[in-house]
Amino acid sequence: MTTSAPNRSIEFRNTTLGATIALLRETEPVGLADSLHKMLGGMPDFFNGEAAILDFSAISAPPARIDWAGLLSLLRRYQLQPIGVRNLPSELSAGARQAGLALLDNLELRERSAGDTPKPAPAAVAPAPKAEPVVPPTATPQANTVFVERPLRSGQQVYARGGDVVLLAGMSNGAEVIADGSIHCFGPLRGRALAGAQGNAAARILATNFGPDLVSIAGVYRTFEKGIPEAYAGRGAMVRLSAAGTAQNIEIDPLQLD
Repeated sequence: MTTSAPNRSIEFRNTTLGATIALLRETEPVGLADSLHKMLGGMPDFFNGEAAILDFSAISAPPARIDWAGLLSLLRRYQLQPIGVRNLPSELSAGARQAGLALLDNLELRERSAGDTPKPAPAAVAPAPKAEPVVPPTATPQANTVFVERPLRSGQQVYARGGDVVLLAGMSNGAEVIADGSIHCFGPLRGRALAGAQGNAAARILATNFGPDLVSIAGVYRTFEKGIPEAYAGRGAMVRLSAAGTAQNIEIDPLQLD
């Protein structure tokens, strides 16, 4: 399942404070529910309890009122925890405060960018036996590459700021890997893999054993709730973006590793 940027009524970004910014383009829970289902495949635990700041700067015509109870309930359904708002019209501020949200217009929230000073990703994982050697996909990692030598287990996350991530022993269901560049997985790719996290549409995901729950390139998602297509299930595969007019779609191509 894929979505293209022009059709989204909500977009998610990361900040250096660790909070997610939910950039809203509409406020009606019904419309947002449809966008979230298409974007995230209905996965109820996608955000894992992350804090969120609701940004209303992209709304062209402010509504007369906001259904705060419905809006917050919808976001919490995806394990997103709204804590505040910004760029909200002043006449709607009282409702936000009554809903328990802070007004954060005076707080500097710098979004993460590939130009930030690279920092080590939280790649500490539990000891585990080394995976058997596999034939690597043909791709050259970028600078600032993060190497993960042990299997990434359920509940663990790795983020490669400003570069690629290379998983030398694969990852399990329930794990998540995020990279501003590309993702290279030498072993089973399970869980969620998000490449081009800061909008790099040229990023790719390469795996020798393809079987994730979700893949994303530059914010365009595809989920596999109906299973992985037989052509590349458990085999080598490469994920990339293709463009058709203004729409961007996820494409998956088999990799010949012999």
